[in-house]
Amino acid sequence: MHLILQSLSPDSSAANAIATLSAASKITLISPTVWRCEDVIYSDDLKAQIDAACHAAQLDYAFVPPTRKLSDFKLLAMDMDSTLINIECIDEIADMYGLKPQVSEITEAAMRGELEFNESLLRRVALLKGLDASALQRVYDERLQLSPGAEKMLAAIQAAGIKTLLVSGGFTFFTDRIKARLSLDVTHANQLEIVDGKLTGKVIGGIVNADEKQRTVERVCAELGITAQQTIVMGDGANDLKMMGIAGLSVAFRAKPVVRAQANLALNFVGLDGILPILA
Repeated sequence: MHLILQSLSPDSSAANAIATLSAASKITLISPTVWRCEDVIYSDDLKAQIDAACHAAQLDYAFVPPTRKLSDFKLLAMDMDSTLINIECIDEIADMYGLKPQVSEITEAAMRGELEFNESLLRRVALLKGLDASALQRVYDERLQLSPGAEKMLAAIQAAGIKTLLVSGGFTFFTDRIKARLSLDVTHANQLEIVDGKLTGKVIGGIVNADEKQRTVERVCAELGITAQQTIVMGDGANDLKMMGIAGLSVAFRAKPVVRAQANLALNFVGLDGILPILA
């Protein structure tokens, strides 16, 4: 296997120490902050050692077959909140209403897998009843930012001819705008009900939960004539695990422990563009 190490700093001392731990036959500097350790003999015990050492040194790592390339994939599926973007939109909407602590607590429990997603969404949306819908635009304009590395990653993905899917347990108000802004191919999310310019505290139609996220990835794959193994899926919360589980490559981005434990690789420190050196 190749072991790819990535850092936010060009200081190579930690990377060299971890490369030595891996017993790599060769270490190649890919960029000032990316190292490739070649001919590493993978084992679960070695992975555990590398994981602990990288966490302590604030390095990201990935074990990848030498033949694995970006061209192996035809679809990139992404979660939105706290993955493609740096906020949980519903928490920021609630903040406009003075209810962020209550809503954030429910959000966190759901993302850790401690609370069923449908229940968590309905409880959170209900708390927003009566809020002026203009709060949605304020959140988009004032608080929503793309996660680090998002634009660089998407530029490379789109240049490679890979289709993009944004599938979110959040809301169409935001996915529609991000789709247009980033030229994404497909989006799917929940629709907030708005009457007379106010949120009613309800959603329209079915809820985009873990099962629906998986079905959406499968549906888009079928439409493209590809298999789920040709898909990269990125997420951060427990409701992303089912779609990540069918992917050819699952990527946990700044994710909850339950997600990091099940993903093929985790990006805890570098940006979303950290997947590019891994698949170079």
